Amino acid sequence: MTTQMIIRVEPGLKNKISQLAKSEGKNLSQLVRELLENYTKERDMGAYIDNLWDKIGCKLSENNISDSSIEDAIREVRRQNA
Repeated sequence: MTTQMIIRVEPGLKNKISQLAKSEGKNLSQLVRELLENYTKERDMGAYIDNLWDKIGCKLSENNISDSSIEDAIREVRRQNA
């Protein structure tokens, strides 16, 4: 379920945003929702970290690197840094 949010903007800004939304085939509410969703995604540290782990996992899979290979690499680095 959605809820309303009231914001105040200068009339000129509202007109510009409305024109941009219309040029993209959206209404003003759709555009503002998209902007807010993108804003929170970009600043949500938990989501950022989850996305980063997903990317790392994909790269490891692409390169056929197993869990034991990772553990061996960690042990080797720790041994070198000891």
